[in-house]
Amino acid sequence: MSLYIVVGYGPAGAATARLLAGQGHTVRVVTRSGRAPGPGTEHPGTEHPGIEHVALDATDAARLAGAARGATAILGCAAPPYHRWTKEWPPLAAALTEAAEASGAVLVMLGNLYGYGPVDGPLTEDLPLAATGPKGRVRAAAWERARTLHEQGRIRAVEIRASDFFGPGVTDGGHLAGRFMPPLLRGKAVTALGDPDAPHSWSYLPDVAAALAEAAGEERAWGRAWHVPTEPPFSVREMADRLAAAAGTAPVAVRPTPPAVLGVASLFSPLLRELKEIRYQFDRPFVVDSDAYRSAFTVRSTPVDEQVEATVAWWKERLAAGG
Repeated sequence: MSLYIVVGYGPAGAATARLLAGQGHTVRVVTRSGRAPGPGTEHPGTEHPGIEHVALDATDAARLAGAARGATAILGCAAPPYHRWTKEWPPLAAALTEAAEASGAVLVMLGNLYGYGPVDGPLTEDLPLAATGPKGRVRAAAWERARTLHEQGRIRAVEIRASDFFGPGVTDGGHLAGRFMPPLLRGKAVTALGDPDAPHSWSYLPDVAAALAEAAGEERAWGRAWHVPTEPPFSVREMADRLAAAAGTAPVAVRPTPPAVLGVASLFSPLLRELKEIRYQFDRPFVVDSDAYRSAFTVRSTPVDEQVEATVAWWKERLAAGG
């Protein structure tokens, strides 16, 4: 079996580390604290014995390369706090590529869809990275640099791009998570960013982890970006109806967040302030085309009914435990 380095232990990093460890690999998780979350956190449950936690600043390329010596792949799943992306993403991305070059490990970057900017029609991987907003540009630049180094033969790199995370383990950062699931499970109204009836693609967290793990070992995947296998789009209202049905509660009201309210709230919340840049993703259809990945590899998206049932079950358990 192989050694994999997982940088970051948020929802995606944790899911990927556990998947790889479950496959029999040794997984070294790199975080600033070097500590696994304890009971009652966003990743409840017993830690897999194949996972080792290391305290390391991932922007320290030399130390990261040392931790990755002998590794098959470095999986970049870390993300700075949302309001510090423009400052902290460039040094993190630079360290990941430098560590990949020094160690020889394949670099698997977890990306998102911000780099495309507003697009009419389904999102495909061959679209230009034409974002004009700062967060979109910084994410695009990170991949463009890695791809250039790959083309120069200095590293081997691939980017796996996901839409908004959804599923067990997704808490504060998800649009169908911490601000959404607790009131829904109590039969209370929920709010949506933008148009609650606009079709929207959601990336199911276990599918994100599966695509990251598969791409790490597939040489045919390297050198380009791929979209996570994704189910057909569902609006926030449709997802609320499905989640309520799975929970056995009555349908709940879904209310849009008026721009004026968002503007006032953003004065007090850095997260809400930063969401203005990507509101376009919720004001109109935002649809991911993942046919390229499905045509080339084996991971498939989990059927949406299974996604919904697992998510409701996870949130019920979390809330029952006082989470």
